[in-house]
Amino acid sequence: MLEKKPYRLIITLLLLCISYSSYSQESRPATNQPSFWENVRFGGGFGLNFGNGNFQLSLSPSAIYDVNQYISIGPALTFGYQSTQFFKSTLYGGSAIVLVNPIREIQISAELEQLRINNTIEEIDGDIEDNFWNTSLFLGGGFRTNNVTVGARYNVLYRDGESIYAAAWQPFVRVYF
Repeated sequence: MLEKKPYRLIITLLLLCISYSSYSQESRPATNQPSFWENVRFGGGFGLNFGNGNFQLSLSPSAIYDVNQYISIGPALTFGYQSTQFFKSTLYGGSAIVLVNPIREIQISAELEQLRINNTIEEIDGDIEDNFWNTSLFLGGGFRTNNVTVGARYNVLYRDGESIYAAAWQPFVRVYF
């Protein structure tokens, strides 16, 4: 009976030390780390064109989260409207983008975009409607200086005559604040 008591005392003290040590290692956020919103940047595009019976409007707000100094990810929304004398088109959708900056001046991008297009052609016999989804996967690269990147992107899913875009290659200017 005397032999068991020292073991009990040692085990009890050991368990108390382990539980105290575990509790004291509770993680707390570091005060010098930036919050989530300090790593978010906003940008987007706006377009307006009108004249001679034609009207076009486009809005595309976007945001990216800087994971670190090399990688940023984020969503974008897209809305566009066009009308002429006999044609109306509305498009809306979204995209997800990944930006990689291997060095400060170079930016590589991949963007998956899904848009819904609703076209209406007005004819004497009645309206013709053409509604469809358009999916694009853009891979691109550009030169970056501060908040601005200028470059080109290529739609790897482009098929001539089956896309809302006129060509697979597109120039771009990206600005995030």
